Amino acid sequence: MTNQTSEIKCRLEIAKSIAHQAGKVTLQHFQQTELAIERKSDDSPVTIADRSAELLMRQEIQSHFPQDAILGEEFKDLSGNSGYRWILDPIDGTKSFICGIPLYSTLVGVEYQGTAVVGVIHLPALNETVYASRSQGAWHLIGDSAPIPARVSNRSLTNGCLVTSQLDLFEHTSRQAAYRQLEEKAYITRTWGDGYGYLLVSTGRVEVMIDPLMEIWDAAAIQPIIEEAGGTFTDWQGNPVFTSGEGIGTNGLVAKEVLEITRQYSNKP
Repeated sequence: MTNQTSEIKCRLEIAKSIAHQAGKVTLQHFQQTELAIERKSDDSPVTIADRSAELLMRQEIQSHFPQDAILGEEFKDLSGNSGYRWILDPIDGTKSFICGIPLYSTLVGVEYQGTAVVGVIHLPALNETVYASRSQGAWHLIGDSAPIPARVSNRSLTNGCLVTSQLDLFEHTSRQAAYRQLEEKAYITRTWGDGYGYLLVSTGRVEVMIDPLMEIWDAAAIQPIIEEAGGTFTDWQGNPVFTSGEGIGTNGLVAKEVLEITRQYSNKP
């Protein structure tokens, strides 16, 4: 085992741990009628659960890896000099969370010199997790069961499922036609996506998850998971990046068919 492989493995273990710890924090506030909801400058909601969960993760990371940088949705960036950066979304799907819908997730990603090397998607209310690190495969576990390999499906789009998060984002980015074309090709379409949608792709239950708008803390954890599970994670032009502000996760089999559509609408306003 190389030194870098060992360093990544150590960070994966901490990433899994803090995702579960943060998830427990969110559950303390989940489906509570007195939960206070604020609106940020971009009109997106935020709660004490978001901030408390991210603060816990930051404290744990700084305790174990004080030289690592940290980027999170709710607090200011923390610089580092190790080459590693943690990218955190304490509650991906806050709108689901504040409505009492159990499909929100805690996302933990780690990049090394610009490459996403570790990813964890944890759904606290469902007690389901998928995680991966580069060249070590992707793994899926539910509750206290032993982890099993996470693998994408081998279904075509005409026999498969397309998932997204919020339909008005396609309109906001002038991409309604892209969604309509994909919907026509898919056997089934559903929303409530967010991080959960990408978990479904990586575990073979959904063939495509697509986002016309996506923050870096939404994407960093997802890329290594989808790719290690045998799928693809790209921008709308097919570039395998997590910093583009958009994302498409597929089982690989349908990637070409999906990209033939999205490349027509890949120029964001």
